[in-house]
This record gives sequence, C-alpha cells and structure tokens, in this order.
Amino acid sequence: MSKKKDPDNRRVVAFLGLGLDNKDGHQRLTRSEHFFLIGGSAETHEHMQETAIKFSEALQRRGKKLDQAQLQEVLEIFQEIDD
Repeated sequence: MSKKKDPDNRRVVAFLGLGLDNKDGHQRLTRSEHFFLIGGSAETHEHMQETAIKFSEALQRRGKKLDQAQLQEVLEIFQEIDD
C-alpha cells in the first residue's frame, strides 16, 4: 500500500541561493540556520544575504521555526519581505 503525502502537510526545511553572475572570480559562500548561499557577484550575494536575514527575522516575529511553518506561510513571508 503506498502512502500519499498530504499536500497541506508539506514543509520547507532549508533554502539554497545560487548566484550565477560572478565575473570577478571571488568565491562567496554564506551559511545560516535556514539558508545556504553560493556564488554571485558582490551585489547579488549581498542581496541574497539581506533576503535571508529579513526572512529569518520575519519567521522569528511569528514565533516559529522553519520546519513548523506551512508552505503557504513561507510564501507569504517572502511576499512580505519583497515589498
């Protein structure tokens, strides 16, 4: 008997940010609790870092850890921080 996953029960456990616009040869890598950011130009990598920080702060304000947040809630947070 196969088990079907409940789509309402899906969880996000981490994010991978990948910047592909690096032309200076510098290797950029940032790890945080929820994010692993690789590459990009200085500007792109900094933008990914800012997004990671804002996301973590928004999640903390909601009093949740990433694995406790529903997929829809994660998407809402990204919409909030993108404004």
